[in-house]
Amino acid sequence: MFPVRENEPDYALLKDPACLSHNRYGQPIETVPAGHALRERSLDINNDAGIGTNPNRYRQHGFFFNADNCIACHACESACSEKNDVPAHLAFRSVGFVEGGSYPNTQRLNISMACNHCDDPVCLKGCPTRAYTKFAEYGAVLQDPDICFGCGYCTWVCPYNAPQLDPVKGQVSKCNMCVDRLEVGLKPACVSACLGKALDFGVIENIPEGRSQAKTEIPGFPRADITHPNIRFQQTRVTQREMARLDSMPLKYHRDDSTGRFVPVLDPKHGFARQWNLGKLLGSHENAHVAFTLSVQSVMGAFLLLVLGGWLGLAALVEYAASAAWLPTLGVMLALLGFGLFRLNLHLGKPLRFYRGFNNWRLSPVSREIAGVSLFAGSLAGFGFFNLFPDFPLADWLKPASAAAGLLGSSVGGYYMIRLYRIPARPFWNHWHTDAAFVGAAFNLGGLLLALLALVFGVMSPELTRLLAASIGLGLALEALGLLAHARALKAAHSEGAASFYEQTTTYGHPYRLRNGLLGLSLLLAAAIAVTGAPLLFVPLALAAMSAAILGRALFYVLVIPTTMPGAFFWRNKGFVEHARATGLARMPQVGVVMEGR
Repeated sequence: MFPVRENEPDYALLKDPACLSHNRYGQPIETVPAGHALRERSLDINNDAGIGTNPNRYRQHGFFFNADNCIACHACESACSEKNDVPAHLAFRSVGFVEGGSYPNTQRLNISMACNHCDDPVCLKGCPTRAYTKFAEYGAVLQDPDICFGCGYCTWVCPYNAPQLDPVKGQVSKCNMCVDRLEVGLKPACVSACLGKALDFGVIENIPEGRSQAKTEIPGFPRADITHPNIRFQQTRVTQREMARLDSMPLKYHRDDSTGRFVPVLDPKHGFARQWNLGKLLGSHENAHVAFTLSVQSVMGAFLLLVLGGWLGLAALVEYAASAAWLPTLGVMLALLGFGLFRLNLHLGKPLRFYRGFNNWRLSPVSREIAGVSLFAGSLAGFGFFNLFPDFPLADWLKPASAAAGLLGSSVGGYYMIRLYRIPARPFWNHWHTDAAFVGAAFNLGGLLLALLALVFGVMSPELTRLLAASIGLGLALEALGLLAHARALKAAHSEGAASFYEQTTTYGHPYRLRNGLLGLSLLLAAAIAVTGAPLLFVPLALAAMSAAILGRALFYVLVIPTTMPGAFFWRNKGFVEHARATGLARMPQVGVVMEGR
């Protein structure tokens, strides 16, 4: 157990003599009723089988932050990092700030933030490896880095940037509520180290002594309705109507006078000049997802066309299945699918632990996507095998069974490939344009794949030409409609999505316009093929459509801005991270930035 000093100061001790029965969201504060089997269970901290004596051990605890008192000394960060041996490039707790007003009436508001051990922890539901557990003891959400395989999905879904992905170790870790200290009646290390008594801790909804407020939001804090975080705020000083972030994110917070809440709005701090930034766009860490999603969706689209076309008796596709292009087509589809899965697996922090991705299929959309895509890959391999060896025993039964399983796998995998991006913590993704882009890519790229192979093997017929042109045109039109609706929604958004749209039209303005132009050109070429039946137009169409798909998917990943807490000039600032890597400052460990590729 954690050793308690004889002279432990009074402010470091937990003191919650009386507690409410329910929190403000209607959830019971008592985590398990008396007599429950989970009571009197050891947390096995450092392999110690002892059980803490804290009388409130089975009540939901949380942090209390008094913004009036915080002086941004960063003592809480230091204490947390020292206790948990956190490397310089990570921080379980960090301090950022927003500023408002103009000289001489200026104001700065500091915010200290760690994991909020939410009532509805989306990190737990999203993690495919089941590395997260919400414990009955103190309501703590704990994470086991040894189970984690480094996909980073929990860092996507968390609105507060609490889970930290270590690019060096390839795993996630986070604040553990200092449960070892709680077991012996001590507050977390960050709270005990706070100089201004800005941080406090205890059973949730218990307002600490000397405080008068327990708000759920302050300027700069993301929405509380996503996860019902267990943190409460006090901020009695009247703030300016607009509070700006000092990091590079083009956001500020505007007070809605009707509700008193601060909502994020665009702050065009970088101007409106269009740029290329192709190096940043095409060199993104998320390019593995670009390769995976585009390759898998193109193969799924081609498979759907071939199988459903055969079952529906479409003459053009029946003839294609009987031609010399049939087996090479299945081989190319398997190779393309394998390439996508290989690139995605290498993206993991621990690629050899990929099998853990199936662990949380009951809750995680990532696990369900992996299961669906794996079923599709196995079924496609089986379908190809029974086409290659038609005399194999029971092939007449196993071939259609493989096709049916492939359709099921593509449906499940494709659906959850979309659902895992529809998350409130990333407003740029949380729009139906994601659905349109992914489904449209299947029709578009799947049709293109078959068209190019038909040209190569000389089996392109007029009927097949028009059928594939229609599929490609449908996919392109669906994606274009989604993009138009998305742009219109983001322009009027009061969220981080507005900042994403601003970056799209400025920082990546030229690639954005190029993608749109290529998409329009692709639509015209698909229409021309459908009208004229000229199969050679598939070649320029493939160049235009594939270029548009790659640029569009790269923009999809690089533009997303999450609902994170404000950073500072040197810390939690994407602009400084890029500067440190470009100038070599990142080679100095004390800067707190890791060079790319580490």
